[in-house]
Amino acid sequence: MSAESVSKIKYLKIWDILCQETDEEHSISTPDLLSRLEESGIKCDRRTLYRNIEELNECGYEVLIKVGKPNAYYVVDRSFDIPEIHILMDAVQAASFITEKKTKQLVDKIARLSGNKMAEVLKQNIVDFETVKSSNENIYYSVNEIATAINEGLKITFQYFDYNAQGKKVYRMRKSVPTERKTYKVNPLSTVFSSDKYYLICYDDYYGSLQHYRVDRMDAVTTVEEPITQTEQSKHFDIKAHKQQVFWMFTGKSEQVSFTADKCLIDVMHDTFGGKVKITESQNDTIKFTADVQVSPTFIAWCCAFGNKLRVTAPHSVVEQVQAYINELNEGYGGGQ
Repeated sequence: MSAESVSKIKYLKIWDILCQETDEEHSISTPDLLSRLEESGIKCDRRTLYRNIEELNECGYEVLIKVGKPNAYYVVDRSFDIPEIHILMDAVQAASFITEKKTKQLVDKIARLSGNKMAEVLKQNIVDFETVKSSNENIYYSVNEIATAINEGLKITFQYFDYNAQGKKVYRMRKSVPTERKTYKVNPLSTVFSSDKYYLICYDDYYGSLQHYRVDRMDAVTTVEEPITQTEQSKHFDIKAHKQQVFWMFTGKSEQVSFTADKCLIDVMHDTFGGKVKITESQNDTIKFTADVQVSPTFIAWCCAFGNKLRVTAPHSVVEQVQAYINELNEGYGGGQ
């Protein structure tokens, strides 16, 4: 390797060592830094190191110096603050679609954004969320293929599986050939994290509608050199509005639904439908509001989850669906006897 190449690598190595091994409470002395460079096959003397540190500072890479005999160096400014890193680590720990193996790898990488010393402290304070983790180790590959296809406006194909009572994968099969796995071809629009699950939202040419698939249940995801089908739904797709309308990623007929609810549910309704929903106070500590939703079985179940504290008032077709759901539950628990 030429002397010029070694010199360029030396600056990178100095910065890398300082970022990984130092912070406000942990500095590295001149002899120790020279020794660490030599371990990497880079020879450097004290005077040259002083000049290298000065040049790094002149280029905007702030290296702080504790003047002494010998001098010591450390780095403070980082891309993420400690609270931000902690939040990211907690989010990965709690995410069920990331496998146990990849969770440990990703948490370790995130922790080291704070440097080696603080990383060990952060990992010691990790909270075990006891989340049931996915077993699909292809999740990173699937996410990469989906992201590539979305960016390039291409379709994807994949296989899809469910789990049986023994926890084994059961792939969905072709109806015409029951011995062959079914291959889906869709137009990917977006990925979204909802109710602790990671979903692909796509337009399906066969069904002529939007569909949702859990990314951790997808296998053999492949980008196809075929442009996505341009439809009115895909052209005007709004992920934020869509997510507020669907419940647990189950789609249905779009309706403007009116509600009457107990005043204690104001926060819940804001969390569910967003800050734009207009809520008006009514008599007897109740509120009224209207929201655009996709009426699905999960939405109907959600309406009943609040008991007599929430009531659908319009349209009549949705009110009838809620009533039918309640009657079915009543009969299932022997209410009709």
